[in-house]
Amino acid sequence: MAKTKTSFFCQNCGSSFAKWQGQCNSCKSWNTIIEEVISSNVPAAWEQATGTSARVAQPQPIEEIATSDTPRRSTYDSELDRVLGGGLVPGSLTLLGGEPGIGKSTLMLQVGLRWPYKTLYVSGEESAQQIKMRAERLGKNTGQCLILTETQTQNILHHAVEQQPEVVVIDSIQTLQSNQIDSGSGGIAQIRTATAELIKYAKSTQTPVVLIGHITKDGHIAGPKILEHMVDTVLQFDGDRHHVYRILRAHKNRFGSTNELGIYEMLSQGLRAVTNPSELLISKTDEPLSGNAIAATLEGMRPLMIEIQALVSSAVYGTPQRSATGYNLKRLNMILAVLEKRVGFKLGAKDVFLNITGGIQVDDPALDLAVVAAVLSSNNDMPLMRSSCFAGEIGLAGEVRPVSRLEQRISEAEKLGFNQIIVAKHSKVPKNTGIHVIQVGKVHDLVQHLFV
Repeated sequence: MAKTKTSFFCQNCGSSFAKWQGQCNSCKSWNTIIEEVISSNVPAAWEQATGTSARVAQPQPIEEIATSDTPRRSTYDSELDRVLGGGLVPGSLTLLGGEPGIGKSTLMLQVGLRWPYKTLYVSGEESAQQIKMRAERLGKNTGQCLILTETQTQNILHHAVEQQPEVVVIDSIQTLQSNQIDSGSGGIAQIRTATAELIKYAKSTQTPVVLIGHITKDGHIAGPKILEHMVDTVLQFDGDRHHVYRILRAHKNRFGSTNELGIYEMLSQGLRAVTNPSELLISKTDEPLSGNAIAATLEGMRPLMIEIQALVSSAVYGTPQRSATGYNLKRLNMILAVLEKRVGFKLGAKDVFLNITGGIQVDDPALDLAVVAAVLSSNNDMPLMRSSCFAGEIGLAGEVRPVSRLEQRISEAEKLGFNQIIVAKHSKVPKNTGIHVIQVGKVHDLVQHLFV
C-alpha cells in the first residue's frame, strides 16, 4: 500500500509548508497551519466518462488574436447584470459571499427560477423539500431549474455532464468534498481541489458556474485567499439582516468594472431590485429638520442622491465624541478641523455624529460639501432647503474643489425634482440645465449663502 502524502497548509492564506511551524511566513498568522492530504493526479471520473482532454495552447502573433466582444448571458435581473457588467460570461466562475441569512441563496434561487436557461442548482446545506418551499414562496417558476442535493464533487460533475445545464449554481463551496482528498469539508485542500475541478469543468464546457461562499467574522470569504484568486468574479452581498435593503458589490471582476452597485429590497416574496435607489435613500419628512443635507454622489456609473444626517451637541462627559456611520471617520475629523481653522466654528468641545441613510458605505469625496452643510445646519439648528443638494470636495485650505462627472450628478438631481445644486466655483457646468447651479469657491462662501 502506497504511503499517503501529506502537506501542511495555512488556514488563513493557503500557503503550503514541508513541516509544521507555529507562524505562517506569508501572512504572519499564528497557529493556522494544519496537516492535510495532498490530492493525487488521478483524473476525475467525469473526465474519464466524457473523455475530456486539456486543450494545448499554441503561441500566436498578437495581431492575429481575435478581439470580439465577450458574449454574455443576461440574468434577467437588472441589478445583478449591472454589477456583473452585463451578465454571466460562458466558462466563468463567480463567487458570491455574504453573512449567514443575508439572502445569498434566495437571490440565486430567485434568479435561477426566473431566467430561461437550464440551471443545475446544487445545495449541500438544504434539503430538496426546503428548496421547494422557498421556490413556492418566490414564485415565477419556469421549469428550467433542476435541484440536486449533493456534496461530492465528482457526483455533481457527473450529473452536470449528463444534464448539460447552461448555468450551474453551487450552494455552498464550503460544503463540497472531493474523493481525491482524505479530509473533512471546508478545509484548505478540499476547497482548493473542489474549485479547481469546477474551473476545469467550466472552461472545458463553457458553462458559467456560480459559487456561494460564507464569510468569516472579519467580513472576508471563508477559506484560503487563493479561492478569490482562482475565480473570475467576486461579489459581496452586504446589508443588515434587521433592515430591508441589501447591497451587492463586485470586489473583483475580470470582465467588467468593480465600482458598480446593486441595491435590493428584501420582501416576503423574495428580493426586489431597486431601480431608482435615490428615492429610497432620501427620507420623506413632513417638515424640514436641521442637520439633513442631500448629496449627489456616484457609485460606478450610477448617480445617486443620498441623505446625510448630522447631529452636533455639547459634550456631556468632557471628551467630545466623533462617530460616523457609512462615512470615513478620518475624513470627518479633517472636515471639522477645516471648519474650526478656516471658518471659525468652535466644534472642538462638541459631539459630532454623522450618518449616511440607507445603510450604505460611501467614500466619494463629493460628499464633503454636503457633510459641511449638515454639520453647520445641526450646529446652528437651522434646517436646509429640501430642494437643494450639494456636490463638492473640501480642501485643507477651506477651498471647494470640483468633482468628476458633474453633468451626470446635475441630471440626476434635476430628474428627482431638486431646484438648485451647490458646486465648486471652477466646475464645468453644462449649459441648458433646468436646475439652478450655485458655485462657491470657499467654505466661507457656503456659510454666507446658507445661513446669512
